[in-house]
Amino acid sequence: MDAALPTLAAVGTDRPLLTYLDGRTGERTELTAAELGDWAARAAGLLRDGCGLGPGSRVAVLLPPHWRTAAVLLGAWSVGLEVSFRPRATAGLSVLEPGGDRPYDAVLVTPERLDDWLEDVPDGLHRYLVGTGPEPLAEVPIGWLDWSVEVLRHGAAPADRPMLYAADPATPDGTSYAEWGQVAREMAEQLDLRVGDRLLVDAAEHDQPLKWLLAPLAAGATVVLAANLDPAVRHTLATTEQITRTL
Repeated sequence: MDAALPTLAAVGTDRPLLTYLDGRTGERTELTAAELGDWAARAAGLLRDGCGLGPGSRVAVLLPPHWRTAAVLLGAWSVGLEVSFRPRATAGLSVLEPGGDRPYDAVLVTPERLDDWLEDVPDGLHRYLVGTGPEPLAEVPIGWLDWSVEVLRHGAAPADRPMLYAADPATPDGTSYAEWGQVAREMAEQLDLRVGDRLLVDAAEHDQPLKWLLAPLAAGATVVLAANLDPAVRHTLATTEQITRTL
């Protein structure tokens, strides 16, 4: 199998790979490559077994930079789904119709974006709310499920995967796994990322997972993903987290 996207293997399974910090809530979640891999396997199981999706199925991941977003994206790609990670809807453009030909099979969205999806949602669409806090959601509307609850119904060990190839589409616009992998490697070079680097990312400034997830993975770097980052503590954070590169 050669899916061409960067993998967790370049970092090493026991090293801290992704540290998520929220300056507003005080949350700190640190995941090794192995732990993130476990969450990605659960996310893959939910989409594959819970939703019946597979290669060619389309998923809209309308989520901010977050460790759960990383798990969703890696899990979806691992089972051959076409994933749109457009972080915001574009005025006048229906995110339900990528390429203008057919709708998504599942959507994952934060509660803050729920109003964008309460109307004109096609029947049969699998709908998940993904909270960005440590606790399950207090309320979930009819027709939606709490991702943080449902994903735990699936095992952390990767199951048998479909055969994936570098030329397979990774996003609904037809961009292949190989093409996204090449873009990630080129971006890693532009950011001068190297094996062993620890990258500080301001989540408010860089919401595209190419920058905060795929490029670091391509370089074998680790990430400190900071939400609600107070500029006054940025320098201190860079020192305490042993940051070598910043975005």
